[in-house]
Amino acid sequence: MTNSRRAITFSLLIICATLSLAGTDLVLPAVPQLPEIFGTDRTTAQLVLAAYVGGGGLGLLLYGRLADHFSRKALLFSSLAGFAAASLACAFSPNITALITLRFVQGVASAAAPVFGPGLIRQLFSDKAAVRAIGFLGSVESLVPALAPIFGVLLLSHFGWQSSFELLGVLTMLAAVLILVLGLPREEEPSDTLGSYGQLLTDRVFMRYALSQALTLGGLLTFVFGAPTVIVASMGGSLNDFIIMQVINISGFIIVANLTARIAERFGAENVILTGTIMAALSALALFAYGLMGGTNKLMLPLLFTPMAIGLGLRGPIGFYRGILASGANNARGSALIVFFIFMITTLGTVIAAPIIAAGLAALAFVACAIHLLSVALLLLLPAMPEPTRDAAGVPTL
Repeated sequence: MTNSRRAITFSLLIICATLSLAGTDLVLPAVPQLPEIFGTDRTTAQLVLAAYVGGGGLGLLLYGRLADHFSRKALLFSSLAGFAAASLACAFSPNITALITLRFVQGVASAAAPVFGPGLIRQLFSDKAAVRAIGFLGSVESLVPALAPIFGVLLLSHFGWQSSFELLGVLTMLAAVLILVLGLPREEEPSDTLGSYGQLLTDRVFMRYALSQALTLGGLLTFVFGAPTVIVASMGGSLNDFIIMQVINISGFIIVANLTARIAERFGAENVILTGTIMAALSALALFAYGLMGGTNKLMLPLLFTPMAIGLGLRGPIGFYRGILASGANNARGSALIVFFIFMITTLGTVIAAPIIAAGLAALAFVACAIHLLSVALLLLLPAMPEPTRDAAGVPTL
């Protein structure tokens, strides 16, 4: 495959992943208006977001299973087409029940890109370049929660709540057409024995990378989701303080995620993964300690929280890639399980933090601490991938 064709395919994967994330963040600004539009309450309106996340979780497992029976091109195209159709249908929803149902369908259809993307990246690039590609993809994805709501507000104010769904539908249909026309790399020869989720769940090496990746990201997201409430209700701050914290930590993540392949080349992949995981845990511990001391200085939050984002940037790309390598030919299910674990841990962490978040920073940071320390423990207790040979990026040549 030529470099230009490789770049085009990778760009398509970025577009697909971005649209999947935008299914939540672009629509988010319209949610507060839905009770008035459909004559419902705020609790029911929030199900518009929950249905998408729930559908996404089911879609991850579904596409991982369907990969045994259908080509990636057919599955990715059909998922994009389904996502586009569901998005456009959402814009014409006659009532809140129909919108929630369509959002679930939209969520299921959104899951193909996270399932097939990492395996395609592994096929497109060498080991070192694949780690860099995953780091770059993660950088783009980290910008979506920051930028998509801004576009959502503009669309909402100028064109109404339906416009976000209409834009998603049009852009996703264009992506589907490009996939159909340009195609994907030739699929690898299937192994003699088809894999299963059960096989991966009992593979201690795969679970080491999958769970530690999910716990590190899940711990960070648990803190991020609870931070606005803590800042406003307990620290006397405003949403501007939260935005400042997010801009700084996202910047730190992006810089480090794009350098992690070079860092691993010098210090070794396993050392980088462990160091990043410990750094994230120490950040959570520092936030917990500051909360116990009764600290209310909002400027301390970026200082104490950014190392968590840097730790994720350090271990994230290479840790995810190692999980894909550990899953072998079963990489579609491997990708699906890693992302599914991230969904579930983030949800569980948020649910656990919700009843105690009124207690302030210490309570939220305590939950994040527990999640991050479990990630460190798994890395220390579960076996690492054998490394008979290692390339310049510190990634095993398999």
